[in-house]
Amino acid sequence: MDFKTIEDFDPKDKRVLVRVDFNVPFRNGVIEDDYRIVRTLPTLKYLVDRGAQVILLTHLSEDIPGAFLAISDYLKKVFETVIFIPGNNLSLAKGTIKTLVPGEIILLDNIRLFKGEEENDSVFAKELASLGDYYVNEAFSVSHRSHASIVGISKIISGFAGLLFEEEYKNLSQAFKPEHPFLLILGGVKFESKLGVLNKFVQIADKIFIGGGLANNFFKMLGEDVGNSVVDESVNVMPYIGNAKIFLPVDKRIKDGKILDIGPESIKFLAGLIERAQFILWNGPLGSYEEEGFDLGTKEVARMIAHCGSKIVIGGGNTIDVLEHMPEKKILESHAYLSTSGGAMLEFLANGTLPGIEALKD
Repeated sequence: MDFKTIEDFDPKDKRVLVRVDFNVPFRNGVIEDDYRIVRTLPTLKYLVDRGAQVILLTHLSEDIPGAFLAISDYLKKVFETVIFIPGNNLSLAKGTIKTLVPGEIILLDNIRLFKGEEENDSVFAKELASLGDYYVNEAFSVSHRSHASIVGISKIISGFAGLLFEEEYKNLSQAFKPEHPFLLILGGVKFESKLGVLNKFVQIADKIFIGGGLANNFFKMLGEDVGNSVVDESVNVMPYIGNAKIFLPVDKRIKDGKILDIGPESIKFLAGLIERAQFILWNGPLGSYEEEGFDLGTKEVARMIAHCGSKIVIGGGNTIDVLEHMPEKKILESHAYLSTSGGAMLEFLANGTLPGIEALKD
């Protein structure tokens, strides 16, 4: 690694700005899935136990009333003192920070409410940096964004990677020098975001299975009738047609003229690929998992992977969502790496770095 981690500085009696990703789903004002928060807790405990004064920066992609109060209440069950600063009020934050004692935590409101965050405005970055002595990036999952709280701050004060950030970097990097045979499974519907991964790993992987909506582009290019299935017309898959490494579903489950899942023969075929693989990288569901009865392909593949002896890395928010409701998740957690990242994982795999990684190197 070319960057330093939280173990490379002494946080005692220091104000530490920590960029986390608490962009978690809510239902009726209640946190529906706390996975990303849970994965961040070891870093927060590390800093608190060593006497740091912690200032948390995070975002929510949707404006959900009461969401940050709910996150604050969640954190209060783990830490003794958590103070929530509502609204985009840095003056109030500065005043509150002056009263902090070692081991206390401040949670700022949605960082994207602040003008200058998404533009990586240097003036705003300086304002944020003035709140702390050190900066810790514990948000690998949004480190593909060149925002002030990801890139700008670490140009002003010393920046370090959190424990989860380091985990993500090390585990995803396995894909660059994998054990062979190496099986790549790509699903989901946003083909354009996965094209870079396909470009990169068609040179590295031994087998690539493409399912989900991504496969529809191939089917259409091959002249098959895809009905009203999801197809990304902006993506040209012709360069990959006929590549001996790339495999498509051999059968499909269709409803109302729409391809919604891989079929039983495809599952059997994938079972053979999984059984022979020594390293498996999987991103994206293999069917329309949110529609009742069409999550079968994704779940069956998850079960097979959970019980295989390969090294495994799984990522993508939708893929992890499916696993969240399966008993196999605990099995996977014991011997696989489950990434908290979606877009950041794909960009890192395609390019080998991210803006947030490069910022920590400066």
